[in-house]
Amino acid sequence: MLQRFLIHFTFSSPGGGSNPFQHLEKSSVLQEARLFNETPINPRKCAHILTKILYLINQGEHLGTMEATEAFFAMTKLFQSNDPTLRRMCYLTIKEMSNIAEDVIIVTSSLTKDMTGKDDNYRGSAVRALCKITDSTMLQAIERYMKQAIVDKVPSVSSSALLSSLHLLKSSFDVVKRWVNEAQEAASSDNIMVQYHALGLLYHVRKNDRLAVSKMVSKFARQGLKSPFAYCLMIRVASKLLEEDEGSRDSPLFDFIESCLRNKHEMVVYEAASAIVNLPSCSAKELAPAVSVLQLFCSSPKPALRYAAVRTLNKVAMKHPSAVTACNLDLENLVTDSNRSIATLAITTLLKTGSESSIDRLMKQISSFMSEISDEFKVRCRSSTVLGGGRRGRGGTALSGTLLPMTQKSNNKLLLIACGESGSFSCGCAGDQLPVSEIPQEACSDDELPVHHAPGRGSHQQGFF
Repeated sequence: MLQRFLIHFTFSSPGGGSNPFQHLEKSSVLQEARLFNETPINPRKCAHILTKILYLINQGEHLGTMEATEAFFAMTKLFQSNDPTLRRMCYLTIKEMSNIAEDVIIVTSSLTKDMTGKDDNYRGSAVRALCKITDSTMLQAIERYMKQAIVDKVPSVSSSALLSSLHLLKSSFDVVKRWVNEAQEAASSDNIMVQYHALGLLYHVRKNDRLAVSKMVSKFARQGLKSPFAYCLMIRVASKLLEEDEGSRDSPLFDFIESCLRNKHEMVVYEAASAIVNLPSCSAKELAPAVSVLQLFCSSPKPALRYAAVRTLNKVAMKHPSAVTACNLDLENLVTDSNRSIATLAITTLLKTGSESSIDRLMKQISSFMSEISDEFKVRCRSSTVLGGGRRGRGGTALSGTLLPMTQKSNNKLLLIACGESGSFSCGCAGDQLPVSEIPQEACSDDELPVHHAPGRGSHQQGFF
């Protein structure tokens, strides 16, 4: 993230934004790199040149092997400077050029020195850079240093070592597997990120052994965790094991997920509720606790929580509309939400679960902001009405005059449009009709709706799955 920020940073001016690296030429930048050989070293100028090189690489500019190697060897002389900004830029350049330049292992001794040094500002970044240039044949030479870094008392160093070990698993599984004891020790850390990264490494080492994964989840479920991110990871692992068990609910794993609904962290509560909702063949009784916490989130002052809750309830309403009926009053309050995405999702959920009289009332509220939402949301509203009308023996004609004209488009995109009271679907570009009873669930699913800030799935835990 630091690298992307440095490379794509733009400077604002009264006339608008401008990119200072927009018209860079590779030849001129490589010519400037000769400044690295000068004595004394000018840290400010050298850091600026390294930024230009990183920008060119990330913009897709091709550097030849000879060009990259010459620039890399010149850059290694910058380790003589103790400027912290220049040193961090060197680490970033090493990682980016490790697959382009030749003989990059020449910096191994410098990185090892920084990795084992006393300056904690260098150690974490040095671990990442060193693991980036290390292949399977050299890994055993630094194995002792990696084990020490994993259990280091400095959180940034420990997290760097754990994440680097996770990347090394792909090429050197047998070597990294020997670091399990150190990873288990790191999993007891008081730092939330170190514990999360340690559990991620332990899971990937053991993921092919179902019994070992099950024991790991049970162990940490009993001991408790300090990291909300670690809880979210354990919930995902437990739900995956439950899916492999064909949805068996008589399991300590399901009890663990259900217990997380009472966690003090909102992200853990939502992750647990989302996991229960997505379990196959989940009954309305088993859904009840999850629906209850989602109902509470509907009245949260945080837009991200409201969005996550109403989007998940919308998914539940597809298969278990009766389970969401208890939330109708909270959903109706969200119809007037200032966030149009939340308001639209609330309406589409109510159209699936509400009564005939409530649908007519919702139509008047929809027309007030229909012009402000995207065409995708309009189609969702239309399809939700037909699905709800089909379940109640009604085709959804109340929305015909309001939404039908707004869902017509001039292109060939497939639009689902209700056809009067015939209780059938017509595809705007194909003309095919389906009875409402045969409408596929996917046709009315909100899985493709944009997620901007919803917690839980698709956020910080994504890297482990």
